[in-house]
Formats: sequence, C-alpha cells, structure tokens
Amino acid sequence: MALDGPVISNVVYELKEKLIPGRISKISQPEKDELLLTIKNNRDNYKMLLSANASLPLVYLTEENKQSPMTAPGFCMLLRKYLNSAKILDITQPGLERILRFKIEHLNEMGDLCVKYLIFEVMGKHSNIIFTDDENTIIDSIKHISHLVSSVREVLPGRKYLPPPNKEKKDPFTITYEDFKKYVLKKPLPMGKAIYTSLTGFSPLMANEVCFRASVDSEASTSALSEPEGLHLYKNLERLITDVTEHNYTPNIVLEEGIPVEFSCFPLSCYGSLGKRESDSICAVLESFYASKNTFSRIHQKSSDLRKVVANAIERNTKKYELQLKQLKDTEKRDKYKIYGELINTYGYHLEPGAKSLTALNYYTNEDITIPLDPTLTPAENAKLYFEKYNKLKRTYEALSNFIEETKMDLVHLDSIRTSLDIALAEEDLAELKEELMEYGYIRRRNMQGKPGAKNKRQKIVSKPFHYISSDGYHIYVGKNNYQNDELTFKFAVGADWWFHAKKIAGSHVIVQTGGNKLPDKTFEEAARLAAYYSKGRNANKVEIDYTEKKNVKKPSGGKPGFVVYYTNYSMLVPPDITGIVQI
Repeated sequence: MALDGPVISNVVYELKEKLIPGRISKISQPEKDELLLTIKNNRDNYKMLLSANASLPLVYLTEENKQSPMTAPGFCMLLRKYLNSAKILDITQPGLERILRFKIEHLNEMGDLCVKYLIFEVMGKHSNIIFTDDENTIIDSIKHISHLVSSVREVLPGRKYLPPPNKEKKDPFTITYEDFKKYVLKKPLPMGKAIYTSLTGFSPLMANEVCFRASVDSEASTSALSEPEGLHLYKNLERLITDVTEHNYTPNIVLEEGIPVEFSCFPLSCYGSLGKRESDSICAVLESFYASKNTFSRIHQKSSDLRKVVANAIERNTKKYELQLKQLKDTEKRDKYKIYGELINTYGYHLEPGAKSLTALNYYTNEDITIPLDPTLTPAENAKLYFEKYNKLKRTYEALSNFIEETKMDLVHLDSIRTSLDIALAEEDLAELKEELMEYGYIRRRNMQGKPGAKNKRQKIVSKPFHYISSDGYHIYVGKNNYQNDELTFKFAVGADWWFHAKKIAGSHVIVQTGGNKLPDKTFEEAARLAAYYSKGRNANKVEIDYTEKKNVKKPSGGKPGFVVYYTNYSMLVPPDITGIVQI
C-alpha cells in the first residue's frame, strides 16, 4: 500500500488542523465508491475526497470539483439526511492503522445533539467507507460485505462495526525491543518483509527505509543480523515512530527523470540521489503524485495506437533497408563486367570460334585474368553481353543508392517520432504527432465527416513547446516534436540565440534566447541537460550534445520536419538530468 500508516497519520494531522471544528456543507458521490465532502471552517471552504476504489484508495483535500450523477446514490442520500450542516468534532487514527475515524455531531429529528462516525478504511481492494452510530452499529456503508464475500467480517446495516483483523501484527507505538526481537527478528524472512508483516501500518517502502537508515540489507535474512545490528535497527524504528508522534513530517515526491516514482511523509534516504520535490501539505503531495501518475499512464495508453503504427513502420522500413543493402552488395561486381567487355574487345580478335574462355592481361592491375565466354557467341557479342550486365547493375546501383538514402531518412524520421511519443504529456502533443504521421502517409487521413470528395483539413494544433528558465534567468524552449522543432529553430529563434541537440540521435531542438547577451556557463550546461533529457539517450548516464548559434543551423532542401544540417559547432558531455531547472 502506498498510503501506509505514517502517511495516514500525516493526513489525519493535516485534516485536523484544517477541518476541525468545521461543518459539512455539501455531500456528493461522484463515483460509486467515492465521496466528496465540502467542509466550511473559519470562513474557508475545503473539499475532501474519500475514494474506496479497490485499485487506488485515496484521501486528500482538493480544489477539484468533480461532477456528480443526476440522481444521488442511496448512500449519499443517507449521509445528506444525517450530516448536512453537521460539525466535525475529531479525526483520529487508531494506532498506526490505515483507518480514519471522523467523529461528527448533528441534530436529529427532535433537535437533540447526536454523534455519528464516518470510518474510512484504506485497505486496498478491501477499502470501505462505513457510517455508524455512537454505539458502533453500522447504519450503512459504501460497499456491503456479506458472509458470502467474507467469512471474517460482515459489513452490513444493523451489524456491529468490528475493526479489520490485524493478523496479530504489533503496534509500533508500544512495541519493546524484547517484543521486536521475538516477533520480528525471529521470523525466518528477509528483514524488510519481517518488519512490514509484523507491524501495523508499515508498507514495504517504509520497512525498506528503516533498514536503509540502519545500514541493514532489507533482502538479507533476519538470521544474518547480529545483536548490535538488531538493536540499531530497533533504534531507527523508534526514531521514525517518534517523528510520527511529534508530527515531524516532510511530505515529498521522489522523481526519476522528472517522473514521480514514490511519495512519503518522511525523507526517503533509500532513494539516494534521485530528485525530490517537497511540500508543506501531504494532501497536495497525494493529489500531485496521483494526478501525474494518472497523466503518464493515460497518455501512454492513448498513444499505444500511434506507437504501434510507428513500430510497424520501423519494422517494415528496417526490412526494406536490409534488403536494399543486400541488393546493393550484389552490384559490386558491375565494374568487373565492364573490364571483361573491354578486354574481350582488346584481345578477342585472335580467339578461335567456339572458345569457352579468354585469358588476357588486365591492364588495370597488370595481372592475367580468365574471362568466361559463351561459345555460341562471337567475341563482339560476348563483349556486348558483359557491357549490358554492367550497365544494368550500374543503373541498379544508382537507383538503390537513392532508395537506401530515402529509407535511411525514413527510419531516422520514424525514430524521431518515437522519441517524441516518449516525451508527450498531453493529448494535444499526440494530436500533433498523429498529424505528422498522416502527412507522411503512415496513417490514412479521413475525409471530413466521411463525405466523398470533401477536402482534407489539417487539425488545429494547440500544443506548445516546453518552456524553462535557467538559473541565470534566460528563457529556454524545448520542441516536443518535429513540427515544433522546425518552428523553434527557423521561425522563433534569431541568429544570436543558441541551439542545442543530442549528437547523432533523435531528440528535441533546444533554443536559448540570449537577447544579444553572452550566455553564462551554467545556462549552457542546463540547456545541454535539457537536450539530453528530451532525447533518445535520456536513459544513458551521459549524452553528447552539439550546440551552436542558430545562424549556423540550416534546413536541407526537401528535408523532413526536424531535419537540419550544421558544420560549425561545439560539443559537451552531460547527464540527462533536469532536476532543479525551473519549468514555466
């Protein structure tokens, strides 16, 4: 579970600060397993999302206002009946469990004050939102769990609410060193697994973090730990629990190549030198993390058809390229046939009728050579036959040379589109790439409204290049695809601006606006890192970057989008890491 006990404790701490003693002013149920509560407190309105989605249970404060169905579901109507204008008295978390318990005060039909509880269990596929009275009797839940679904615990109206079974896990707030040795260190498991299977609220991530802080290999067996190592591990666990108790939280997102890979309420030392983005709010971290992850997965899914088109085109062109190279190799003997014809014309006058070969001095190499002959033909006819073979292979060679160059350029073009698909972040980016594939015939363009004879209209594109600002305040622009690369280099940039590109591999054009000033070294380095990151080499340790003034970059006649030539440039080797470069 990504939402482990420590993260839930941070969420509870933040919600208590902002929502107590607020009143619930609006309740909606955008999805069948999701609630959106609007709470007014101290003249501020807060929206709290509770999602019991089986694959992604979440709880955080958000600014987003999700659309609700026209007819509210029964559970939503029930909550509106009891909780409209109700006051939130307290928000608690039992131990370090993944449970939030909202204590809510409301007026009943008689005008008397009553207390109800809204309990959110963050338990993966078993996540649920349960509404109970002050005697722990379930009034209703967003998911009904009968004995047919679970033999351990029923969650149905009228039943007593029972906490989820903890599988005899120990409370990390109260566990002693003796208990830690007995229940954790004695388990015949890898150290990390022994921790998260023995302590409530601990995820594999947090268990690995405790091991890392104690310099213990989380994959090593518990039996491999010495007594001092076991004590040191326990002391690191104690320090982490103290941070929870004292609310010493540092909400942050771990970034790998700019992509969010993990989040936590504590600094994650186990991720070493990877980039981190800290925040004052765990809710902001959760919303940002899952929004980013959702964007990447959604765009990757939406681009799958385009990726398939590009992959198929690359496969076809690769096979064609290999076949053309093989055919070109077969034309290498063309000059031999030309020499055969010349030597037959020079020495063939003394041949006897019906001769099957001619041995003569090759005046190009000063060596004797034997030339096969057709005995049914005269020397002149044999010479003519060889000259015809020469001319045919010569024409084939010239045609193949052009075809090979075209196929090679097609492969480079397709490779650049594939790289652009890897850096696409929005549907507008995909629309521009699809337009390029249609323009070059990889995708058939449909007529408007399917009408025969209707003119094909190019789709309006609203995608814009990436925009960064260097540490020294210079504006840097990065093309997302070939069209934008051409636009940046030949229409946007001026002669004194600097142009960056990964050497001999597909990648974005990067333009630094100089304003006529001399660029500082730091800006050169940051622009080069952007060119490395937005290239095919983004997963390499270092990428070689060419850079030159824009006036030195030319567009070859008939070149495809994004294709340029330049003959004057500098080069530098940089890591494809854009951590710390500010995006606008």
